[in-house]
Amino acid sequence: MSAGAHEVHLHDPQTLYRHWEEGQWSPWEIDLSADREQWGAMADRSLLSFVLGSLMVAEERITTKFFGLVGADGSEEEIAFLATQQVDEARHMQFYARFQDEVVAEPAIIAVHVERAREQVSPAFRTIFDDKLVAAHERLLANPADTAAKVAFVTIYHLILEATLGLTTFEFSTRFMNREGLLPGFVAGYSKIHHDEHRHIGYGIWFLRQAVVGRSEMGDVVRATLRDLLPAVAESLTPPAGADASVLGASAEELRTFALDGLTRRLKIVGVPLDTL
Repeated sequence: MSAGAHEVHLHDPQTLYRHWEEGQWSPWEIDLSADREQWGAMADRSLLSFVLGSLMVAEERITTKFFGLVGADGSEEEIAFLATQQVDEARHMQFYARFQDEVVAEPAIIAVHVERAREQVSPAFRTIFDDKLVAAHERLLANPADTAAKVAFVTIYHLILEATLGLTTFEFSTRFMNREGLLPGFVAGYSKIHHDEHRHIGYGIWFLRQAVVGRSEMGDVVRATLRDLLPAVAESLTPPAGADASVLGASAEELRTFALDGLTRRLKIVGVPLDTL
């Protein structure tokens, strides 16, 4: 591990739990009145619909395919923090569903919104969320004491889904919405979600670093998981066919560069530099 990685201070699960207690919010406290007016007046909603739909589908997956990690081997402090993340994910899904109910479509159960949004997601997106995440979760459920299964799951969930894809999507979509003065209620709620995700990512980096130190075989698990997943990740950062990506103010290459730079920094902290993949 590099000297730089040793200098990074990471919060342990108990500290992260206390931060969770201090950072409560409700998905029902966000004012969506301006969003409803703006949505009805938009001439072209295609790219925003794609972004919002992708978030809805992703949140359903990461909410329902997480409890295996809560039940995996870990300290009492770690399990307590992971229980808070499960609550966070459910809260995030409730916010996205409320936005669909009150702004985008007619009120419906969450499954209806997810099914409608699924029509827009790409094959690469399905590979990540329907194939890789689900398989990693099932492996962990089958053997909660399997450290390699836990390392693989956290690599996919926290390092790729939440950090690499999640932070990139937040950066460019909110940059666009703020610049254009669009959907202020959504931005407010999404920003609270973003704050939660930073806490989750902090756990993931802490756990992976702890798992990798002195155990080269666990570093190999991280590497193998990333090698398997990164092609689909790169593809999923491409706007949908026919969408005018220029409205975001960034090209697909800029999105990928932002994502790769962040992944590079986090892998260095974990102790598995990107150039060793």
